[in-house]
Amino acid sequence: MRSFIRHPSDIPIEYMVENQHDSQPDKLRDVSFGGLSFQTDHALAVDTPIHIRIDTVKPPFEADGVVVWCQPSGQRFLIGIEFTHKEDVFLARMVEQVCHIEQYRKEVLLNEGRELTSQEAAREWIHKYAEIFPNPEQG
Repeated sequence: MRSFIRHPSDIPIEYMVENQHDSQPDKLRDVSFGGLSFQTDHALAVDTPIHIRIDTVKPPFEADGVVVWCQPSGQRFLIGIEFTHKEDVFLARMVEQVCHIEQYRKEVLLNEGRELTSQEAAREWIHKYAEIFPNPEQG
């Protein structure tokens, strides 16, 4: 049994910076206390207002934020976002958990051949991993 939670790095995320009309698709990297990070092909300036959307959950998660850091990462850029509204942190953590559960569901099917409903996967994932799910307030 794995002693850590694999981060589901394939969580689709869309972002739109102020004064742009088109959203940019990319992949979520992580959620932390106060914000999130993702990789993209485009550098974004610190203090740039940004709107985030994650369609993986229903209803989709949407939040406003501001770019707090931008670091080169190979051919791409790692972008750190701080949420404008602190209540969005809790919602983002729920999105992250749902994505972990869906990733777990896919891994069980691939590795064990068991097809779980979302509810069955949630029960198993909570039993195995909820206690060790990273708490951003403690780290």
